Amino acid sequence: MCGRFSLATSRRDIKEQLGVDHPNPLELRFNIAPTQAAYVITNEAPRQLQQLNWGLVPHWSKEGKNAGKLINARSETIATKASFRQPIRQRRCLVLADSFYEWRGSAGQKIPHRILRKDRGLFTFAGIWDRWTDGQHRMDTFSIITTEANEEVRPLHHRMPVMLLEPAARRRWLTDLPLEAHLAQLHPPSPGHLEYYRVSTQLNSVANDSATLHQKVVEPPTLF
Repeated sequence: MCGRFSLATSRRDIKEQLGVDHPNPLELRFNIAPTQAAYVITNEAPRQLQQLNWGLVPHWSKEGKNAGKLINARSETIATKASFRQPIRQRRCLVLADSFYEWRGSAGQKIPHRILRKDRGLFTFAGIWDRWTDGQHRMDTFSIITTEANEEVRPLHHRMPVMLLEPAARRRWLTDLPLEAHLAQLHPPSPGHLEYYRVSTQLNSVANDSATLHQKVVEPPTLF
């Protein structure tokens, strides 16, 4: 799964790597949590960077509340699940990140780890989005699509975000194609792209959001 991620980069890096710009300074985020705003690129506006709230609210929702329950969409069931089957066909997006986090149990507590690209490039996670409105108010929200973990992430968790690492894959995701073509993109990345390291347990609280969360924490020595 993907329950926390970060994006603490510059407009220049985003423009150089993805070819999109933003009129205002970017908000640097080191601990993005469900229901919070994050930067995405949608198929509706593929040349524009937007902020949508994390946690998909289906367009057919009666109350339109984002309780953070639909932060992830499983690739295996995305084409048939009621909340996701229309967005995967009509409303796809790229979710920008420079890293994401997973936890591993150690001595009775969960220890967070930061996962990032070896080349320090940006992630673009495959996502879906939807638009809820009651006629007066509008809310755009998104989910991150997950797949089974590859061998690099498996020591931390059995699921991981779908990563579209190449420009051609990103363009394809935002293009209207038959459903089967998009489903074919929902697989783990080949090994060799990722690395991870331990970070502070301060990450466990959504109230903490500073550059210290990206700092490596040295693993304690073991007796054997």
